[in-house]
Amino acid sequence: MRFLMMVKGSKDTEAGILPDERLVTEMGRYNEALAKAGALLAAEGLKASSHGARVRYAGGKVTVTDGPFAEAKDVVAGFWLFQAGSLDDAIAWAKRVPFQEGQVEIRPLFELADFPVDPAEQPDGWRDKEEQLRASPEPARKPGTVRFIGLLKADKVTETGALPEEASLESMGAFFEEGVKSGVILSGEGLQPSSKGARVLYAGSKRTVIDGPFAETKELIAGYAIIQSRSLDEAIAWTKRFVTVDAPARYRQECDCEIRPIFEENEFVAALAEQRHAARP
Repeated sequence: MRFLMMVKGSKDTEAGILPDERLVTEMGRYNEALAKAGALLAAEGLKASSHGARVRYAGGKVTVTDGPFAEAKDVVAGFWLFQAGSLDDAIAWAKRVPFQEGQVEIRPLFELADFPVDPAEQPDGWRDKEEQLRASPEPARKPGTVRFIGLLKADKVTETGALPEEASLESMGAFFEEGVKSGVILSGEGLQPSSKGARVLYAGSKRTVIDGPFAETKELIAGYAIIQSRSLDEAIAWTKRFVTVDAPARYRQECDCEIRPIFEENEFVAALAEQRHAARP
């Protein structure tokens, strides 16, 4: 099973304050352990929400709200994508994260096998195309582009675990196919409802596990996509198209998606060096 483990934001992450050297070293060891176990698929940090935006479709209109966003605890500061045999195994990995405070949320991804086969499905329909997309190599990185993650907000429908109808799967599949072929969409997945997940809270060496579901639907994540574009404006333009395609399948035909830039390794190293220099007496 694949899981997305999302790090909840804090006042520090929203202020652009990076981890200290000790935590960076310990995180490197943790990621190495995940990789050696064959579990790690991706691990990324996100820039503060002041660098992002939220795109909403409601009432037939698309609106864009620039960051920052009010509640630091409601934003995602980073994530791991990894595989584990079960939710309990995923929680065991989460407990090993070397945090002294904060929390993470663990959610299993929807796999193609989770979608029942409809006898009326046509050959070369959404399922076959989805299989082809998943089997294809990830598009190459384009020079001069920045990676962004689009975080689709959950609603009452996604939290029930209800699967989209075939028409919605067809239209979203066509959108993703276009995005992948154009080299914009690098990856994307849907998350199972929070009832299938858990949260781990950190307080020094203490780890507290809270089972889902979670109440605050409007800030839960129902899916994500990673794209590459030349600017935030270009990423927003793609997200506007996404929410328009996605909204018909959503509660009240409304869709909210948060777009955030991903820290590239060279950016993170440079920012960390600058922070260390500024901290010197």
